[in-house]
Amino acid sequence: MTAEIAPSLHGRSIVTGFYEKRTGSVQYVVADPDTKRCAIIDPVLDFEAKSGATTTSSADELLAYIEQQGYRPEWILDTHPHADHFSAAGYRKDRTGAPTAIGEKVVEVQKLWKAFYNWPDSFPTDGSQWDRLFPDRERFKIGNLDVEVMFCPGHTLCSITYLVGDAAFIHDTLFMPDSGTARADFPGGSAKALWHSIQRIMALPDDTRLFTGHDYMPGGRAAQRESTVDQQRRENSHLLKAATEEEFVALREGRDRELPMPKLILSALQVNIRGGRLPEPESNGRRYLKIPLDALPNAPWGD
Repeated sequence: MTAEIAPSLHGRSIVTGFYEKRTGSVQYVVADPDTKRCAIIDPVLDFEAKSGATTTSSADELLAYIEQQGYRPEWILDTHPHADHFSAAGYRKDRTGAPTAIGEKVVEVQKLWKAFYNWPDSFPTDGSQWDRLFPDRERFKIGNLDVEVMFCPGHTLCSITYLVGDAAFIHDTLFMPDSGTARADFPGGSAKALWHSIQRIMALPDDTRLFTGHDYMPGGRAAQRESTVDQQRRENSHLLKAATEEEFVALREGRDRELPMPKLILSALQVNIRGGRLPEPESNGRRYLKIPLDALPNAPWGD
């Protein structure tokens, strides 16, 4: 289930975050108050790994909010294929008719993970599972709101940030200041690339609102999702320790060596590189996930 986080109204956009406790994920609705057009960013499909059950509870709660507010979904936007939760982009498209989109480098991620899963040639790695693939600096609209795409690799090969006026949806690049930065050790990840992406975000105006995609509530504090460029520069625990690229790469890679892989990575990626679509049913009518053994052999053991 999700918990709605109070809307953030600034300038001409309204941003509402929905916190999904199971995975610590935040999905967003960003709306133009003039036209009532909105976009859904990084939608979550509920998955229980122990039972293999999927539900649309979180997705339906967000859609109910959109209907209550009188919004009209214009886009369903992914920042990258997630490793820790299933995407509900496909389900939301079916329910709303809004087109889906992601960064154009997703094709490289598809090729990489297709090899991991040993999928047949019939699986397309051209990004056709989404309606639109955005290059760096692409511009589009949410109602009357101007949106710009910023290529921000490091966490993945294809991560992007969406700039909507004074708001930036940065997902797994920077966390809240007390949690530092995102890991960069997934296949195709790069701590060096992450450093340069962070510098690009830090070059935005000081009062730019930064909306992160995860919060793990360190110390038991309440869930948070919004900071500013100035706040991150002054308070981010990793950036304060690492003032140079060399220092940051050493810090990030050292930290990543201690982290277990996310519990859902091998399940989630085969859904999320399909644009949030579950595998097709087999002859008995059931859908199956395929888990490659020893695909990530150097990952530390986790619970």
